[in-house]
Amino acid sequence: MTIRLTDLGKAVLETEYAVRGPIVARAGELEKQGREIIYCNIGNPQSLGQPALTWNRQILALCEYPALMELAPGTFPADAIETAKAILAGTKHGLGAYSESRGVRFIREAVAEFILERDHIGVDPDAIFLTDGASKGVQTILRLLISGPQDGIMVPIPQYPLYSATITLYEGRMVPYFLDEANGWKLSRTMLEEAMDQAKAQGTQVKAICVINPGNPTGAVLDEANIAMIIDFAKAHGLSILADEVYQENIYLAGDEFTSFAKVLHQVEAKDVSLFSFHSCSKGFLGECGVRGGYFEYRNVPEDVAAQILKLQSVSLCANLPGQTATFAMVRPPKPGMPSYPIYAAEKGAILDSLKQRAILLAEGLNRIEGISCNVVAGAMYAFPNIKLPPGRTDAEYSMALLEKTGICVVPGSGFGQAEGTAHFRTTILPPVEKLRKVVEALAEFHLNYR
Repeated sequence: MTIRLTDLGKAVLETEYAVRGPIVARAGELEKQGREIIYCNIGNPQSLGQPALTWNRQILALCEYPALMELAPGTFPADAIETAKAILAGTKHGLGAYSESRGVRFIREAVAEFILERDHIGVDPDAIFLTDGASKGVQTILRLLISGPQDGIMVPIPQYPLYSATITLYEGRMVPYFLDEANGWKLSRTMLEEAMDQAKAQGTQVKAICVINPGNPTGAVLDEANIAMIIDFAKAHGLSILADEVYQENIYLAGDEFTSFAKVLHQVEAKDVSLFSFHSCSKGFLGECGVRGGYFEYRNVPEDVAAQILKLQSVSLCANLPGQTATFAMVRPPKPGMPSYPIYAAEKGAILDSLKQRAILLAEGLNRIEGISCNVVAGAMYAFPNIKLPPGRTDAEYSMALLEKTGICVVPGSGFGQAEGTAHFRTTILPPVEKLRKVVEALAEFHLNYR
């Protein structure tokens, strides 16, 4: 007898991931029919024309095929060759062999130095795990924390559906806390306490709070005071913190800067708050989504719990080695004075400058459309505009109609969560500038006709 839907677990059937849901499936069908589709549904920079950084690809090429150092003399700069040799020596057996479960120690030490330079705080390389993108790290820690159906994880609304999907799959409870759209998607202690009180009233044992900074899908950037408040809230309620910081390089507003949870945790000396921080080479200005590299670092985790994290990671043996290599390239970029630095600096600057231009273009363009309002995109690579719909219509229907009419693929706000009575969609800022202008123009015409 073949497997049937009724043979599957309830958690699997109830798990949803809006970023690649039915609208994206329909977009694929239309594309097969010859329609031009502009995929604004997912943060996948290179699929929308962002070039890979030369430094990253040189390091990957040399590590994947070391013979290039001899076969193509003069093709690669000396610092790229030196870096590749150091990585290969650190792996001991090249990229085709397993590493230890935490990841190559040489690369973890580089990550530790990256955190030290960023935050000026001590770092333990053994508290760093290299992962297949940040998503795998998030899934590992959620698996660690959720011990039964009464366990809850606080998640921002709107949120990135990785969190709701994984919590559902692990049969926990998502505890939503709402971000304040009218106040630039900030969060307040009052809103956190309200969410906690409601969860306790429902018999939920809240284990942790997830924070995405810069925000996905909101584009908001938290300041140091806001981070300190969240840490104090976690301390008061005995919560762990999951800090999703994969967009830390994507800051667009003058005066804003990225501040890590690890840095503030150290400053306030909250030694009784466990912190798990996540970073990835898939996001930021690198956009190496297909390589699947990243890491998480933990702080204030007892040794017996840390042993369980290692056990969970060991089940998958190790993260893929090309991804670990790309993570090294992310945390150890060329420095001034090195042969590769001028090209690296120019490429990084061009990408971030263009993203800043597109963030402004998209938000301003959406705000000119009657019936659409959009907060400033301060960071990350998304906007989450508020849309006014005719009575009885949903944002899912709107997004599907937008796709059918214009070829623009976005994700309904309902897939990320939103305040009752509101409607949104999430779009990336990633299409090239001229194509993004066309997206805004097409959206304006569509929205006015739809209303």
